[in-house]
Amino acid sequence: AYKAVVSNGLVLAKDGQKMSKRLGNAVDPFNAIEKYGSDPLRWYMITNSSPWDNLRFDQDGVAEVSRKFFGTLFNTYKLFALYANVDGFTGSEPEVPMSERPDIDKWIISSLNTLISEVDKNYDTYEPTVAGRLIETFVCDNLSNWYVRLNRQRFWRGEVTADKLSAYQTLYTCLETVANAVSGRHNEVSVHLADFPVAGETDASLERKMALAQTVTSLVLSIRKNSKIIVRQPLQSLLFPAVDAEQAEDILAVKNLILSEVNVKELKIADSNDHVLVKRVKPNFRELGKRYGKLMKSLAAVLNGLSQEQIADLETSGKIGFDLEGTAVEIMTTDVEIISEDMPGWNVASEGRVTVALDITVTDELKKEGNARELVKRIQNYRKTAGFEITDRITIAIESNSEINDAVAEFGDYIKSQVLATEIKIVETGSIADGVELDMDNYSLKARIALSK
Repeated sequence: AYKAVVSNGLVLAKDGQKMSKRLGNAVDPFNAIEKYGSDPLRWYMITNSSPWDNLRFDQDGVAEVSRKFFGTLFNTYKLFALYANVDGFTGSEPEVPMSERPDIDKWIISSLNTLISEVDKNYDTYEPTVAGRLIETFVCDNLSNWYVRLNRQRFWRGEVTADKLSAYQTLYTCLETVANAVSGRHNEVSVHLADFPVAGETDASLERKMALAQTVTSLVLSIRKNSKIIVRQPLQSLLFPAVDAEQAEDILAVKNLILSEVNVKELKIADSNDHVLVKRVKPNFRELGKRYGKLMKSLAAVLNGLSQEQIADLETSGKIGFDLEGTAVEIMTTDVEIISEDMPGWNVASEGRVTVALDITVTDELKKEGNARELVKRIQNYRKTAGFEITDRITIAIESNSEINDAVAEFGDYIKSQVLATEIKIVETGSIADGVELDMDNYSLKARIALSK
């Protein structure tokens, strides 16, 4: 029998069907339990609003929690379990020392320890909603969308090396900690009887650098999306105007990671000789008008006329001062909006103190490599739908096409390594009777894959 009073005064009768008219157009929570399970319902209610606030129940919100948080967590576990079972990983292997793990492993463990500390603090101050949102951000953004995505090849590539074992142990630790240590290798019989995780060491510098990498990556991907250039298409150059020495050092520390993630060949730190990045200052008239009302017209003219060097100084120091009609004026970065403008062949994006400029020119050579990457994706999909095992070696026959021919000729070894192929043959158009149709960007062609003998 169920009897409960939720925060908006809704009374649920014991059969779960009779409900207060205060629901309005909302959906019966018991239907949500039947459809999505009790855990998504609980998570929706605790992360949607604080327990003492009113909550208007929305089953679509439960569906989103089920898909975004629980779906992401399950898919992360599923990927881990798939490759761990293939390699016979049990979790009982000797731990790879943290000092010997790559920075990406150290970063996610540091982020995990930061999460433990922050969640613990919020529980202590009776803020379970904030705690839940922190866990959700860690799982969806840091663990799945960043760590796992950047390390997929470490899981499926070759034998179990120290690096691969480090990846397994790192991901295992994160999953086990989020699940509160109930994994079968401890003595707890229930999550309710498990001790709360204890935070270990953190590395603020490494977390700051990785946060910068995530921001830069997000900005570059937004430029690609707006320019309609898919990520599989390589580009040549990314320009980064560092606002200070620390930011320049940070970006160089994560340079290779960023280039790999956004599929760009080179990253350069902009200097005064780079004219690709042109910035202008837009006054916040509401804020500045309170202090310099009568001077606003003259002030706006001065701000619009600031040189690139002066704007750079404003970004670096956070303020700029000058005399205007006998009045001492001080402008803070909060008083203005610094806007980066696109130049021919380059697109620019900014977020806070971070600005990037991307060369969006696709040369013939870059196009060939893009075709090779696109072909890899199509063959991987073919493998999956055809039911091949992830360890199966294959041979590939592809109908002749000028663009694909060039891509295979130049990047054949790369393609074979990515799809576990021992051979790629270019055959005459129309000679493949069976096989599948590969839909590329602007054309299609037939291909056939078979187990390698």
